[in-house]
Amino acid sequence: MRIGELAERAGTSTRTLRYYETQGLVRPRRSANGYRVYDEAELRVVHEIRALLAVGFGLDDIRPFVACLRAGNSSGDVCPDSVAVLRRKLAEVDAYLDRLGTVRRQLHDQLARAIAHREETCLRTRNRPG
Repeated sequence: MRIGELAERAGTSTRTLRYYETQGLVRPRRSANGYRVYDEAELRVVHEIRALLAVGFGLDDIRPFVACLRAGNSSGDVCPDSVAVLRRKLAEVDAYLDRLGTVRRQLHDQLARAIAHREETCLRTRNRPG
């Protein structure tokens, strides 16, 4: 298939596919007239790239998954290098969640103090002799 068909089938743009190519993630063949020609395996690679990008992986993180697919595996996440990336990414997400939990508690406490201060101020204002 040519680049336009691959882009349509993969739900992306030809520009994006060319970018993936410059990054060494997508490998077209060239026809006699110089057009890029892709096989079904490249469609699978592009789907894998897009799925991983959608959940926050960078292109460097994606390389082991693409290599795993190119090695003939049915999934890009079954090879040791891919598993290592998944473990590292999960550890990063866990760390982000811990930090977000801390931020949430701090915001909750700050809001509680602000509400208590506001209510105290309102009570003092109402109870003033005047």
